[in-house]
Amino acid sequence: MTIEQKIKALEGPILIFGASGFVGANLLEKILAIRKDCYAVTHNYRAAWRLKLLQISPENIVFCDISYKNSVKDVFDTYQAKTIFNLAAYGAYSKQNNTNLIYETNVVGLLNTLEACLQRNIKAYIHAGSSSEYGFNCENPNEDDKLLPNSHYAVSKVSANYLIKFYADVHQLPTLNLRLYSIYGAWEEPDRLIPRLIEKAQQGALPPLVNPSISRDFVYIDDCVDAFLDAALQLKPAFYGESINIGTGQKTTLKELVDVTISAFDLSLQAEWGSMPNRKWDLENWYGNYEKAQSTIGWQPKTSLKDGLQKYAQWQKNIDYQEKLLPFFENPAKLNKLSYIIACYKDEQAIPFMYERLVKASQKMNVQYEIIFVNDCSPDNTQEVVEEICAKDTNVIAITHSRNFGSQSAFSSGMEISSGDAVVLMDGDLQDPPEVIPAMYEKWLEGYEVVYGRRVKREMSQFMNFVYKFFYRIFSYLSYIKIPTDAGDFSVIDRKVVNELIKLPEKEQFLRGLRAWVGFKQIGVDYLRPERMFGVSTNNWYKNIGWAKKAIFSFSFFPLEVLSYTGFIITSLAFLGLLFQVIYKIIYPDIPHGITTIIVLVLLFGGIQIMAISVIGEYIAKIFEETKGRPKFIRKSIIYKGKKIDSAAKNDTLFKNH
Repeated sequence: MTIEQKIKALEGPILIFGASGFVGANLLEKILAIRKDCYAVTHNYRAAWRLKLLQISPENIVFCDISYKNSVKDVFDTYQAKTIFNLAAYGAYSKQNNTNLIYETNVVGLLNTLEACLQRNIKAYIHAGSSSEYGFNCENPNEDDKLLPNSHYAVSKVSANYLIKFYADVHQLPTLNLRLYSIYGAWEEPDRLIPRLIEKAQQGALPPLVNPSISRDFVYIDDCVDAFLDAALQLKPAFYGESINIGTGQKTTLKELVDVTISAFDLSLQAEWGSMPNRKWDLENWYGNYEKAQSTIGWQPKTSLKDGLQKYAQWQKNIDYQEKLLPFFENPAKLNKLSYIIACYKDEQAIPFMYERLVKASQKMNVQYEIIFVNDCSPDNTQEVVEEICAKDTNVIAITHSRNFGSQSAFSSGMEISSGDAVVLMDGDLQDPPEVIPAMYEKWLEGYEVVYGRRVKREMSQFMNFVYKFFYRIFSYLSYIKIPTDAGDFSVIDRKVVNELIKLPEKEQFLRGLRAWVGFKQIGVDYLRPERMFGVSTNNWYKNIGWAKKAIFSFSFFPLEVLSYTGFIITSLAFLGLLFQVIYKIIYPDIPHGITTIIVLVLLFGGIQIMAISVIGEYIAKIFEETKGRPKFIRKSIIYKGKKIDSAAKNDTLFKNH
């Protein structure tokens, strides 16, 4: 069968865990060239430089933390995959030296994946094992030979081998463990031996080299991809859970590798040996045989070392290795992180849709995301819905307030523990469409530190549209700072602006005004504000008037100024009226003067006085509220990385650098 026929024969959908790695990216690239029901599962898109250069569509990229059981379960529930390729691993390279992460990824992650497979009718689970499992027994071993691991990575892969065998023998799970030898070729890390060797060879030179007698079993990447396809197609119950060597069976010393390279590229130079130190786990002879692979899945290597090196050299030329790949690998562009802060009150139906749309928007923007749902003591099932999302995605944080403090306090609560380069403030009812965020994000990338959503139109009656627009213009006119019109809380705010906002001590906050007050470079992005997707709005005329009062009394002294001018004008008019009465009395002494005028004047001045007292009272009430020194909110609990932390207000230090 050709590779195209093999790919078409796979039962789909297909999941590739670790698709952002070297072998995974090659497998993904070849499958997606033939069919589209293949999904790249990765944990951290920051490190997924191959997926970026391959320009994999966001629809084919799935974020999953395999060390987190519910995250894995959600992926399987969503995609209902039939064929699973698991190439997720950590610790194979010397720079991957976090021991805990080695076991979390290679053992716990595998356990979670196998458990998820067990609950579904999968057709094949093919695991990327390692020849490192043999450890000290690495010289041409058979699959049944003793495993003598010589590193934490090797121990973790041996444990994975036994886990796979256990699930096959006890649960009849269709699994296979491929023990890969030294795979090389397209998309390998540029700082590895063969990529550097070929890069230098094409420049007429050789890189620094270690002991020439060290041997390896070099397998070209296309042959490795073939092995995974053959394993998935030829998997039979007779060898469920088995381990199979994927190697050429040829012992190739580094001297022989360099000699082949010199021959393949017609170089006239001599290698300099011993100029680089050996790695501490290096063993001199490391190669195996592929007899079992041939007898079980019908696989054998097809590419000679010389052909493989030449093919890889041609790939480097085609990919524009020097100008495109190397700069990207050596100086990867910083992947920004956005913290979405969602104020939730009676939004239980909208929240799952909000989550899905935010994840898709994040993939489109190529950013890391952190979603902070702030349950402001909602009386519905908001808490249960948010907890369910937290259980499947470690990038989601849930804050629960002890009572309803209002959306402004909810935003402040989320901003205090957010860790993104910028935060996005949104209401939980989906009237702030996540699809607008990429346009706002682009403005942020251009250097704007505050990008606010400008509601050019609301999906409501013309009368209400007029009322809202009229208020914003009056508010902007009355304010002592320039406040954008038609702009709500929906905004992208840079980290340095967030830091200034959370420093502000006032308790009665009106964030869209404070956002303008702190300054910085700001711009608006127009959007249509849709109707509420579910339920009815929690706003009403009374609340809207309250919002208007909060806005005006927080950012305008105009009411006090009006009182001052009114008092001056009325006093002047009263003096003129008194003068008129005196003159009138002198001229017409016999004309009686009725009580009506007195009553009207008493009511007029009495009304003005009451209004003046009420306006002054509003300002005094704000002063009184601020002097109490009460907190803006009280957190009842926080769910962070799937764990619920009670009395979370005492644990904020856990989140300062998360």
